[in-house]
Amino acid sequence: MKKYKFFVKGMHCKACTVLIESELKELPEVDSVYASLKNLEVEISGNFGEKSPEHIAKDLTEVIKHHGYELLLEKQKHTVKWKDFLIAGPIALGFILLFIFLQKIGLVNLVNSSEVGLGTAFVIGFIASVSTCMAVVGGLVLSVSANFTKEGSKVKPQILFHVGRLISFFILGGLIGAVGSSFQFGGTGIFVLSFIVAIILLVLGINLLDVFPWAKKIQPTLPSFLGKGVHGLKKVNHALIPMLLGVATFFLPCGFTQSMQIYTLTTGSFWTGGLIMLFFALGTLPVLSFLSFGSLSIDKKNLGIFFKASGLIVIFFGILNLINSLVAAGLLNPVFNF
Repeated sequence: MKKYKFFVKGMHCKACTVLIESELKELPEVDSVYASLKNLEVEISGNFGEKSPEHIAKDLTEVIKHHGYELLLEKQKHTVKWKDFLIAGPIALGFILLFIFLQKIGLVNLVNSSEVGLGTAFVIGFIASVSTCMAVVGGLVLSVSANFTKEGSKVKPQILFHVGRLISFFILGGLIGAVGSSFQFGGTGIFVLSFIVAIILLVLGINLLDVFPWAKKIQPTLPSFLGKGVHGLKKVNHALIPMLLGVATFFLPCGFTQSMQIYTLTTGSFWTGGLIMLFFALGTLPVLSFLSFGSLSIDKKNLGIFFKASGLIVIFFGILNLINSLVAAGLLNPVFNF
């Protein structure tokens, strides 16, 4: 039994550490795994025989490379592909202009004062589904597919997974909203929570840009043990496990999910809180459905562009919510007239 340390390429958030640890722990030669987001490394104890560290890193990478990770013996210097912004910038700008146009004509009410509308929740959900933050959910989806296909049933477990996810997000989101009503948040309380949501969105957006490595260390998430517990459920073989997994994704360490959960506290309403979380889950549904019932792959050459465009959009929503919170609190004059 020996201990090895490898640097991880492609790790962005707390969900990445959960996914890496869960995947590698399933290998028979591995005894323990600890992934560190702060140091972008993973410590592994196990019996690999006479294999060299280079050989071990290569073998372990095969297990996690489909999630976008690679194990290296030396830490790589962080480099920013500024050229990606030449394409990502116009894409994000086009989306933002479309958002403003739809607001102007009143077709969609994405943001109303300091409130996060259902449209905003849907868009944030979609962005979350294509970010590294939701990699662990995608891993669960693929796991459900693989585990139940061998039993001759692929479609039913996947449907149960998504139904469980949508129902749980509505009910649990509603419960959070109802709990918020019992606290009777005043104007100051609502401002503080809305401010926190805006800051979380800004941090998530900055992380997607992959320009400031230090931002990964301040990304807020739920405790890792919750994610590990949820991911461990995939090993249980029972007809209702796919639905239970869908329910459990509500507690996975995803900053996007947590930002919406915090916001539902300010609604003070079961129905409003439930609908916010339901529309967030619906936003994630298209991408997760492709993973379930088809094959979804984004050209790795364009991943940087895709994440940077998403990051700019999320930053826009963060700034917009921050400004609207300050306006609602009377600390700032209205900036936008939509």
